[in-house]
Amino acid sequence: MNLAHHLLRAAKADASAPALLKGLTPVADYGRLATTVASLAASLQQRFGLAKGDRVALLMKNVPDYVACLYACWHAGLVAVPINAKLHPREVAFILDNSGAAVVFVTGDMASVASEALALGTTQPRIVEIGSTEHRGMEQADGIAIADVAITDPAWIFYTSGTTGRPKGAVLSHRNLLAMSLNYLAEINPIVPGEALLHAAPMSHGSGLYMVPHVLGMGAQIIPESGRFEPDEILELTAKRDNISFFAAPTMVRRLTVAAEATRATAPGLKTIIYGGGPMYVADCKAALAVFGPKLAQIYGQGETPMTITYLPKSMHADAGHPRYEERLASVGIAQGVVQVRTVDDAGQDVAPGEVGEIIVRGDTVMSGYWQNPDATANTLRDGWLYTGDMGAFDADGFLTLKDRSKDVIISGGTNIYPREVEEVLLRHEAVAEVSVIGRPHPEWGEEVVAIVVAADGRTVTRDELDQICNAWIARFKRPKHYYFTGELPKNSYGKIVKTELRTLLGEASARLTPIG
Repeated sequence: MNLAHHLLRAAKADASAPALLKGLTPVADYGRLATTVASLAASLQQRFGLAKGDRVALLMKNVPDYVACLYACWHAGLVAVPINAKLHPREVAFILDNSGAAVVFVTGDMASVASEALALGTTQPRIVEIGSTEHRGMEQADGIAIADVAITDPAWIFYTSGTTGRPKGAVLSHRNLLAMSLNYLAEINPIVPGEALLHAAPMSHGSGLYMVPHVLGMGAQIIPESGRFEPDEILELTAKRDNISFFAAPTMVRRLTVAAEATRATAPGLKTIIYGGGPMYVADCKAALAVFGPKLAQIYGQGETPMTITYLPKSMHADAGHPRYEERLASVGIAQGVVQVRTVDDAGQDVAPGEVGEIIVRGDTVMSGYWQNPDATANTLRDGWLYTGDMGAFDADGFLTLKDRSKDVIISGGTNIYPREVEEVLLRHEAVAEVSVIGRPHPEWGEEVVAIVVAADGRTVTRDELDQICNAWIARFKRPKHYYFTGELPKNSYGKIVKTELRTLLGEASARLTPIG
């Protein structure tokens, strides 16, 4: 079962149905999109000599061509490797090397990043720039038939940052994405042909994953004119077109709510906002419901089980009369229908309702493992269960509340930032003896990154120097927003840094912490 069959089915059923729009301007109907995909697939096979199972990277901002490139990979029996366009060239180089991508599609604004990544890495994939003569020529090739793939074959390698500082590639099969899609249509956001998914969030992540159920449901994909999340633009689109849904981080929902309140917009064409990727404060949730009505649905998932662990449907957001309404809004809902979810102790035994345990998941959405990383796979997949690393507690009604996200992960603007990755970069500076990176609550982004530094004996370091070393090694969004000096980091009897105490010190504006200017 190849996911590309969904696109062909839609093209046969109604070739003239809208498939791609940029803003409100039609770009392609399903007939044209299917033809373009088949031509790109032929070029990938014939021009570049790619064979079933080879990898193709997508280093692209949000553009309509993203859809064609992704489905062309599947049509040709290839594995797509979407890459976060915010990453540093060194991080891109690692993903290209690790995945062994033979071709990388890039938007024009990412071409220089791709070139720099190739210079830093060991593999040399062919760069194809979207809109170039070469790319448009690929679209003119005679199309080929859809490749015959097993439902368990890889479709998407989802690279998610790891606590070791190296990204891990979660291998998602056609079955994983089909199960995710069917569950989306059954429980999260049932759609009918003609409804639209707006890609305001990066298509390399959650928004792109939700492309699949919308093609399965014969819906349209809308890419904003800006290619990114702009609240005023979304409010304008939802004032002019009906039945628009989109995926957003909680911070995006808050920004959209503030913008709507300022202009008294109600977004009448908005159907559903599916939010996830970080904690949603109850007050922000209520504010959004007050402005937009009962149009919010929450999901909790990971790249390893894409978008699919628990959910809080629109009906429960609207059930304000329930005696535990606010507690439910503060939760991440109940288990999605396609998975089984448990909370367990260190021995793998279920904990009682109300007690905190590690969240583990089993079902058809769970990845087959990490690409070329058997140790990480063995540590994460045990006895058929995905150990998420997230801590949470179920209540007696089956509602899950998160207590900690992947140990010390920082979630800023809906994006995961792993402290150790940033710490390892800062420790490259010879004046830094020790460092601990933590998250601090931020009213707009959810959390901001803060670094607590212990200087080497007799050494000093400036904020500019620390910023420069971060810029040289990691993506800008991971760089700390604030730095502080301290004489020593708080540690327990085992020598482990106690980050909870650091957070307390930050909150108290302790004299033990001196801002680095």
